[in-house]
Amino acid sequence: MNIGVLAFQGGVIEHIKATKDAAKKLGLKCDVVAVKYKNDFNELDGLIIPGGESTTLWKLIEREGIVDKIKSVKAIFGTCAGAIMIAKKVKGLVDEQKSLDLVDIETDRNAYGPQTESFETDIETALGKMHAVFIRAPKINVEKNVRVLGKLNNEIVAAEQRTKDKFYLITSFHPELTTTLFHEYFLRTTSRL
Repeated sequence: MNIGVLAFQGGVIEHIKATKDAAKKLGLKCDVVAVKYKNDFNELDGLIIPGGESTTLWKLIEREGIVDKIKSVKAIFGTCAGAIMIAKKVKGLVDEQKSLDLVDIETDRNAYGPQTESFETDIETALGKMHAVFIRAPKINVEKNVRVLGKLNNEIVAAEQRTKDKFYLITSFHPELTTTLFHEYFLRTTSRL
């Protein structure tokens, strides 16, 4: 498999390492590469969009002319700002920012507070219990065709959506900092598409 990590900002190195570690645990042959230009998207089976600042991320995606390239990838894993980028609805959009309009979720930008209110906590997910890091995290609301994978109190913090030929995985936290469970799940599911 070929997995790309969008390399404009955020935990690019951490996602590459977590994906390589996940592939090793699963015994999968997987090339993991940083991507940011049109030609980087050829032959990708999956794409990870890390956290960062969603307004800036949108401007960089537009500048490089890769909106359609991203939309053509059959499996996308968006964490934090990445979840905002693939949502169909986004509260708190600023300036000329848009989203990729892919997943039937609504995200609320920075709903868990500013950078100074970042926090860590243990959460229960469909993939198991894990330690989660929330940094300027969005809140997620889902439509009926989206499966919830994890909650913090009553708030949704992880979800997935599958269509006939597409798979989207969303977290409002940063699993790349504490676990490979979500990366393993992403690779397993992507390998079956």
